[in-house]
Amino acid sequence: MTNTAKFAKQELDILAATVPDAVVTPFSKQILALCEAFGKSGQSGGSAPFVASAISQVVKKLLLHEPICDVTGHESEWVEIGLEMGSKEPVYQNVRCSALFKDGSLDAKAHYLDAIVWKGVEDYDTFTGSVYVDENNFELISSVQYVRFPFKPKTFYIDVVHIPIMEEEAIKRGLHYCQDSDDSCYYSLVKDPKQLQKVFKYYDKKEN
Repeated sequence: MTNTAKFAKQELDILAATVPDAVVTPFSKQILALCEAFGKSGQSGGSAPFVASAISQVVKKLLLHEPICDVTGHESEWVEIGLEMGSKEPVYQNVRCSALFKDGSLDAKAHYLDAIVWKGVEDYDTFTGSVYVDENNFELISSVQYVRFPFKPKTFYIDVVHIPIMEEEAIKRGLHYCQDSDDSCYYSLVKDPKQLQKVFKYYDKKEN
């Protein structure tokens, strides 16, 4: 047993004895096998932190069913999952990235559901959907955007502000609005439209 595996076994044994319900204990055998392989790989003091970090990131992504390298967009990566709502056109989902879809045919442009997450002032106030760019043209921008292949999933967090409005006024102006549990209404605007520039360097804009 390598020194890395010996150290890992010592720590895992202590963990099992002191924290009986530790979530990692059922995986001790697999963790020790990984530590043994790492110990045998001949890492130096300089390379060990880099390789350990790379391994941990890959394991995390795989456990969460996230791709560990670029999504290619190849035909083999797509599976038909049903019909588009209100249409007879098929919908395709990417088998490597579950938030990536095509509508209509395999030749259609792919779109990613989580390209943008909107962020309000409060830490808990994050959401997806559509907001307005500014009050001059009231153009809606969606969280969903077209991708370019090869594709690496990436989410941009864009600041927004919520503008209070009476529901009657919102309906009269045909605005896309939200309603809180206390029946107050508001619509959301991008705080700084310049933030969107980085989004559209990475994604192709999908019109609403």
